[in-house]
Amino acid sequence: SPGLLKTANNKLKKAGFQKFKLFLSSGVDLPFEDFVFDICFCNLSLNFFSNIFPVLNEVFRVLKSEGCFICSTPIPEKMKRSNNIRGVLRTEEELRNSFEKEGFLFKTIPEENGVLLYIQGKKQNNNSESLANRNISWYKSV
Repeated sequence: SPGLLKTANNKLKKAGFQKFKLFLSSGVDLPFEDFVFDICFCNLSLNFFSNIFPVLNEVFRVLKSEGCFICSTPIPEKMKRSNNIRGVLRTEEELRNSFEKEGFLFKTIPEENGVLLYIQGKKQNNNSESLANRNISWYKSV
């Protein structure tokens, strides 16, 4: 949201970052060329997508070879009591399967923060950066 971008902008400046750009866009249609980012972040929003495959596919598309996708999302295994978390809660195993299906090496990042799971999805290095080798026919029908 514009409000969250303003907050991020202020925090980045306060932390000393001088050269950065923030964008507001849909996770299923990123406005970037293929293979341009070393790292992509998705903080507390993956659960708001009923189908995460188009999001993972877009992130995979814009990451450079061996790029990283850093993500945090709530998971039901970490819920100790009834929480009012909106969206689709996926188990760690469901997330692992989804990430791996889209070509990411799945690794959890050890961090205790309530119901959140922190994930590093590393794009597997293949000798060709061609998207033509990927099966994305399901994406076009979404």
